[in-house]
Amino acid sequence: MTPASAQSYPQELWTKTSVVLQVAIDTPLRRVFDYLPPTQSQEFPPLGVRVAVPFGRQRLIGILVGIASESAVPLLRLKAALEFLDERPVYDPITFELLRWASEYYHHPIGEVYAAALPVSLRLGQAALGSTEHWSLTELGSEELAHPSSRRAPQQRALLAWLAEHPNAATDELSEPFKPAQLRNLQLRGWIVGSITEEAREAGALQVRQGGLALTGAQFQAVETITATLSSFGVHLLYGVTGSGKTEVYLRIIAAAIEAGGQALVLVPEIALTPQLVARFRQRFTTGVAVVHSGLTDAERRDAWRSAHSGQARIVIGTRSAVFTSLPRLALIVVDEEHDASYKQHEGFRYSARDLSVMRARGAGVPVILGSATPSLESLENALSGRYVKHLLPQRPGGAKPPRMSLVDLRRHAADQGLSTPAMQAMDHHLRAGGQVIVFLNRRGYAPGLFCNACGWVAPCAHCDARMTLHRRAQQLRCHHCGAQEPVPTICASCGQALLPVGQGTERVEETLTRLFPQAPLARLDRDTAAARGSIKTVLDRVHSGEARILVGTQMLTKGHHFPEVTLVVILDADQGLFASDFRATERLAQTITQVAGRAGREARAGEVLIQTEFPEHPLLNRLITDGYESFASSALEERREAGWPPYSRLALLRAEAKDGAALDSFLKAAAGSGHALGEPDIKILGPAPALIARRADHLRAHLLIETAARPTLQRFLNSWLPHVEALRGPKGLRWSIDVDPLEVD
Repeated sequence: MTPASAQSYPQELWTKTSVVLQVAIDTPLRRVFDYLPPTQSQEFPPLGVRVAVPFGRQRLIGILVGIASESAVPLLRLKAALEFLDERPVYDPITFELLRWASEYYHHPIGEVYAAALPVSLRLGQAALGSTEHWSLTELGSEELAHPSSRRAPQQRALLAWLAEHPNAATDELSEPFKPAQLRNLQLRGWIVGSITEEAREAGALQVRQGGLALTGAQFQAVETITATLSSFGVHLLYGVTGSGKTEVYLRIIAAAIEAGGQALVLVPEIALTPQLVARFRQRFTTGVAVVHSGLTDAERRDAWRSAHSGQARIVIGTRSAVFTSLPRLALIVVDEEHDASYKQHEGFRYSARDLSVMRARGAGVPVILGSATPSLESLENALSGRYVKHLLPQRPGGAKPPRMSLVDLRRHAADQGLSTPAMQAMDHHLRAGGQVIVFLNRRGYAPGLFCNACGWVAPCAHCDARMTLHRRAQQLRCHHCGAQEPVPTICASCGQALLPVGQGTERVEETLTRLFPQAPLARLDRDTAAARGSIKTVLDRVHSGEARILVGTQMLTKGHHFPEVTLVVILDADQGLFASDFRATERLAQTITQVAGRAGREARAGEVLIQTEFPEHPLLNRLITDGYESFASSALEERREAGWPPYSRLALLRAEAKDGAALDSFLKAAAGSGHALGEPDIKILGPAPALIARRADHLRAHLLIETAARPTLQRFLNSWLPHVEALRGPKGLRWSIDVDPLEVD
């Protein structure tokens, strides 16, 4: 990346007759659009500003991404842009170039990429920087105050008097009973005049409160080593066991970065993590902490963006999309739980926030910390090869011991709605001892199927090749793939017999535990309970306060939560993923088991973990229990190397869907044929193959898998191949996309 080129260009090109503006517009078209400069413009802003342009019959907002002296379109046919909306770019120079690079690397329309980095209100043309309007009396207003021309408006005169006592007062400084609308009335009469000032681009003052526990030797070494590299690029893999104090390491290094005048970006995988992390940061720092995630209103996202862009926010904490936040003084990036699949966007612009964090840090010349108790195999391989620096945190501070882990053989023990007898006995023991219990099941809803015992009918989704999940509390059948909903039938549609729920989801487990342990208040955390605004915080507050003694949940529980009083974790169905077809399934399973197990015994009390399985002899489970995640990862990397899967190869997935299956197959075969015709000997094109869920939302789905050994080879091939794919005629309603570095080959 060359940030200088993003913000500067030969000024002699800026003449009315020789300049062509290259504008990225938020459309699915993979190109920029040429315009002449606005007719009224005398001065031209740098690249990265927003520009209003005519687009067909619409007025759209685009981003100025380049200038040229000529266009492929005759100049007489070019339209003039309407106006520039900014004097300064709405991206810092590094992010501007990062977005251009991301558009090329992920082969996504450049206008959609630049738009993804801005709050919706800014995409629609709202002011980039916040502004304040100040008010002063005019000469006419002073005369009116001294010699009222009318006695009909005592409130207006009172406001005039207040403004005389508070010269240059801002709108938001008005005191009761005055209202902003009254200012407009005085302005219309010519009694006052307003002046607008933009937010100051100044960093907030910094005060750092004392840290918590003394650092362990490993924590201290990591802090010292990374802090010494704050002025240079490097990728630091902070590999610490669950509860080893990775967040404390982040806090110490961030303090050093912002004491030197910089800003820090902290990424987390889930909204559920944000409240507790923000609270911890605000306990430590008195400076501005801005929050960015999808649960905010657009006004809240806009205010957070403005605070970061202006330099007032010294720390930005956010989920995946926060990687694009404009930070003019960026000094450090932290990616917590770097292994988490949530950092990959699975729809539209399919980017990896973790990988883009590394590229952004490289462009800015600053360090990036990737933290995890279960690092991705890609990151571990990068550490083994020397591209990343690995920092180990092998111990929990304060003498806390890792939990004791054991398997429960479901073939030998009876179960009540998925809960084995040993699990129930252990729960009773820990609850009586005053501990809290986590019950983990990565399946929401009441039951994954509604079944007729007489004829074997199972409630299907009418739109997908999938079963409907029973949600008893809502009295609905729901498809977790397309979102379809139906009322729960009372009898079988085929034979008229009664229907039974089959299997367990978190809702059913909650019901069972409430019956078995009526004296232990229970909380549930999954996508259903977390849907309402503020509900995640409510659940977590109940657990932290001790009110809830049992916490039931899905993978949302694995995301780095700290529950000091949890002494037992029960994993109900560890067999999901043991025999899945996706090559990453065992990696995800090992990470999930290790992460959720790590919620137990994080303080003085010893922790215990019970893993229920019907395959207690499986080598993955036994390796995790006896040797830990690192041993599993070493074995898994060797298997990947032998099979030629990432990180020892590079993949791209061309996904396509249409309602006409035969035409879809023809399109993908033609796409594969055009790829083969390019004659790239180091490229493998596999497929067409149906997706794991071949029909979803009434569309048939299939894909082509592109495989090669090296990233440059893959990019060169995609650059040559995708224009041919775009030129192919497909069936009506065809939708296709390219996914570079896919996490799921489905």
